[in-house]
Amino acid sequence: MYQQRTYRDRMISDRFRFFTVQYMETDLWIGVDKESYAVTMPEVIYKQVIQIRQEFNDYYRIDPGFFTSLKPVIPAKAVNNYIFRMCKASSQTGVGPMAGVAGLFAEEIGKQLLEKFSIRELVIENGGDCFISVREPLIVHIFAGESPLSEKVGIIIQKSGSSLGICTSSGRIGHSKSFGKADAVMVVSPDTVLADQYATAICNQIQSRDDIEKELNVVEQNDELHAVAIVMGDKIGYRGDFEMDFIS
Repeated sequence: MYQQRTYRDRMISDRFRFFTVQYMETDLWIGVDKESYAVTMPEVIYKQVIQIRQEFNDYYRIDPGFFTSLKPVIPAKAVNNYIFRMCKASSQTGVGPMAGVAGLFAEEIGKQLLEKFSIRELVIENGGDCFISVREPLIVHIFAGESPLSEKVGIIIQKSGSSLGICTSSGRIGHSKSFGKADAVMVVSPDTVLADQYATAICNQIQSRDDIEKELNVVEQNDELHAVAIVMGDKIGYRGDFEMDFIS
């Protein structure tokens, strides 16, 4: 079911030219630096979305259980790269492979744009999960629903020219299935699928504020994770490579 992304209205910046691409349930919000924008970009993205969705439709006929499993699954033989990536990340995070589907779409579309166009800076958001490639510092604030910290705290991405996945999961907002109670869990990784699945996995474990510190230890245990932020009520826990930004 389509959900209005009202938080997008508060994220408009003079730094990017923003536009949306929608196809069935897929709703992408793309920001490209104004100098790099090309009028053909929406069409390229639209075709890529259809192609990716068709590959998922084809796989559904082979393995429908993949799309409903809440645990890691073994992919069928001769599986396409998208399914393989999601299953590989799932075996690491312990959640179902589809927990990484939004991140996969964001990253694959982002890579396609970077390959076909000369883009200086790019941001793609897909249901709260982002793929970014920037050359200047970018502040990414955390949307955490009714929490008093929502959009009042964020992280400052400063890795010049790097591509990163920044994914958020919540046990209180959104339509995605969650077994946790955190207002928001944000995870940063070069692998957007992994970031998406880890956000779900960590969020599932947050039942009270006492769980926050323990779940942050995953950053030290995995070199692929650059940062994790957990928001519950008026409390935030953070561990990672980036400085935090606070709005008073």
